[in-house]
Amino acid sequence: MPAGHVAPRDGSNLPALARPNLNLPAPTLLITGFGHFPGMPANPSASLARLLARGRRRAGGQVALHLLPTRWDVAAAFPALLEHTAPDIVLMLGVAARRRQVSIELVARNATGDFPDAARRRPASRPLQPGAPAERTLSARPAPLLAALRAAGVPAHLSRQAGRYVCNALAWGAYGWARAGRRADGGPRLAVFVHVPLPRPGRLALARLARGLDALLAALLAQFHQSRPRM
Repeated sequence: MPAGHVAPRDGSNLPALARPNLNLPAPTLLITGFGHFPGMPANPSASLARLLARGRRRAGGQVALHLLPTRWDVAAAFPALLEHTAPDIVLMLGVAARRRQVSIELVARNATGDFPDAARRRPASRPLQPGAPAERTLSARPAPLLAALRAAGVPAHLSRQAGRYVCNALAWGAYGWARAGRRADGGPRLAVFVHVPLPRPGRLALARLARGLDALLAALLAQFHQSRPRM
């Protein structure tokens, strides 16, 4: 660390992400976290999303941060937001309080539970989209993302259980959007949902989770650059 430099106490002194090729436009990133919901008065996914966005902006990235209300109607409207903003990479964060490791969600299911959201409303329909397939899969390659988390010292696994709450509904919409179109440069849209456990001292401390997710984001950026069509 350079002399005279003081590291931030909020854990936001994240490592620099993958350096872009200056001859090409930088990718646009969308990072989301959730607000409170019944039983979760303070959602750590919002804090982690803020840290990631702050670190990427300091590295010169083009980042949009959306802290979403945990509501069924917000999840239903998410594909329209993606279509309007057209990000190259979408990283969605949510909390899974009972888990003890970070979960990369491979699948979003066309199903809901009858659980109230932050506005005390229940889902408008079950399944999420009648007549649609039973599941949708993420568009990014998961193995490098998992390796990045583990290399950063964060316990992580690949999950096929995104739940039946608003997190799954958000992933369902985003995974469908990613699979339905291409980026402006012709490459694939990259959308990933990640569940984080409740932060606790040690390997799941908030600062370490942030570093691990930053490494995952760097791996996503690497996939973006690798997938750019050759001129």
